[in-house]
Amino acid sequence: MSTINDIRIYKICPAALWREAERAGVFMGAPVDHADGFIHFSTAAQLRETARRHFAGQEDLTLVAIDPAALGAALRFEPSRGGDLFPHLYGTLPLSAVRRVAPLPLGPDGAHVFPEEIP
Repeated sequence: MSTINDIRIYKICPAALWREAERAGVFMGAPVDHADGFIHFSTAAQLRETARRHFAGQEDLTLVAIDPAALGAALRFEPSRGGDLFPHLYGTLPLSAVRRVAPLPLGPDGAHVFPEEIP
């Protein structure tokens, strides 16, 4: 069974928005995050559906892998789509919690191509 110490959570966002976060030293969230009052993340198992539902056909995206243990009590797993528990961060994302940043390109079929280590 996975624990919070051996999993990653992920954020899909426009590459330009992530570059702003890198310049600022903190990720403040995307417009949808601001509207909802928390930063939306997905687990590895939720990533493909999140990309399909919310980022279909979008190019120039970045996939950010985060260590959830580094976020403390501000991170909550809450019910969302179909009762599935999604990670939500009530606060800003410190870049010290980021473990990997990778491009999230579109494949020839129009679906996003995820790094091999994402199940």
